[in-house]
Amino acid sequence: MAKINPNEIINNGKFNGFHLTLFLWSFLVILFDGYDLSVYGTVLPILMEEWNMTSVEAGTVGSYGLFGMMFGAIIFGIMADRIGRKKVILINTLLFSAFTLLCAFAGDATTFGIYRFIAGLGLGGIMPNVAALVTDYAPRTMKIKLVSITLVSFAVGGALAPTVGVLLINNFGWQSVFWVAGLPLVALPFMAKQLPESTSYLIRTGKKEQLFATLKKINSQLTFSKNDEIEEVKATETKVPVVGLFKEHRAVSTVAFWVAFFCALLMVYGLNTWLPKLMIEAGYGLNSSLTFLIALQGGAVIGILALSSLCEKFGSKKVIITSYIAGAIALSLLGFGGNTVLIFFLVAIAGAATTGSQVLIQAYVTSFYPDQMRSTGLGVASGVGRLGGMTGPILGGFLLTLTVPNFVNFLIFAGVGVIAAVALSLIADKYSASNILARENQALDSAKGKEVAASLE
Repeated sequence: MAKINPNEIINNGKFNGFHLTLFLWSFLVILFDGYDLSVYGTVLPILMEEWNMTSVEAGTVGSYGLFGMMFGAIIFGIMADRIGRKKVILINTLLFSAFTLLCAFAGDATTFGIYRFIAGLGLGGIMPNVAALVTDYAPRTMKIKLVSITLVSFAVGGALAPTVGVLLINNFGWQSVFWVAGLPLVALPFMAKQLPESTSYLIRTGKKEQLFATLKKINSQLTFSKNDEIEEVKATETKVPVVGLFKEHRAVSTVAFWVAFFCALLMVYGLNTWLPKLMIEAGYGLNSSLTFLIALQGGAVIGILALSSLCEKFGSKKVIITSYIAGAIALSLLGFGGNTVLIFFLVAIAGAATTGSQVLIQAYVTSFYPDQMRSTGLGVASGVGRLGGMTGPILGGFLLTLTVPNFVNFLIFAGVGVIAAVALSLIADKYSASNILARENQALDSAKGKEVAASLE
């Protein structure tokens, strides 16, 4: 009989086929998450004309999906820590794919809004749980990078939506971009077979054989027997999962994450919804305005890939704060116009600082909370953030009705980025689960070193 420590096996593991399969499925799911979120902004100018919507009405319809995401992030985040992340990911994928597909058959704004709300439930729960599951199984030296590269697909999907719009809308109508959103439904049976369940859930439910089978995929040289015991997972005992987010010196950091998420998602969804319309107002055609949305998401992709490496070197907090400040400067300058090349450059920086930084915050949160409350922590933060996501489209629509100068619109979004940077500065990294674990391992290694030295004497 042996004592098995799943976390130690996972942390010391090497990237292999098991990790690659998990990464590819996670990448695909988050790609369509980003696609489905950006698709409304892609068709918004057409829907406003076809359904005779005002800017405020269009912003309100855009907020329906985000309203659903707020509930989905909180409900499914908490649910995943109870019934398992794999089940929740499958449920979420079914919800957001099926009901985004149904948007293609909506005949009016009300029906469209209802479908967007239900799809939003799935969209809100998917990213926190995918990020948490990837963190569960990533080797210690690759956690932030692997989560960041997985979530970069959110920006790829965001860029894919306007790209598909440019290719399909003129020939097949606005409905065609929603047809594409149904593709993940085909993949669900394969995901159900190949996605692993989180170790904390398997341990808590006593599914030892399934846990050992998964650990063997991480390290094929390991052997297990039925008599092997699993080391208990240190957990914060509480009947209300959210309460644990405020224990052990985490209260201030938890609130700071919530504020940062609110501001970040306000910027992300405000810009994703209204950037094409703002560019049309500035004199660009539909296809030309959609290329700015592609540049926004392209900047996010480049930003995530570049900034994730910097996060591992200098720490997530410093890098993300710097990114938001740079984004605020870019948005401020964007409002004053310039030549086309300069505008594309500033839009790309804004993408890196908004969508890109939001993805990095998700990875940051997964390393901050202990594994037994990781989905809850990220889910609740995302749920609170969805309030900002709902505010973004409505705020943008309201500003357009005021017919204020373009630079005022961008300055307001820039100010929100500054608030996000200030909130992030309040997070206490010394209380994060990853840093506590690192200190414990360092102390353990030091103690072992002293024992070896004493034995040699």
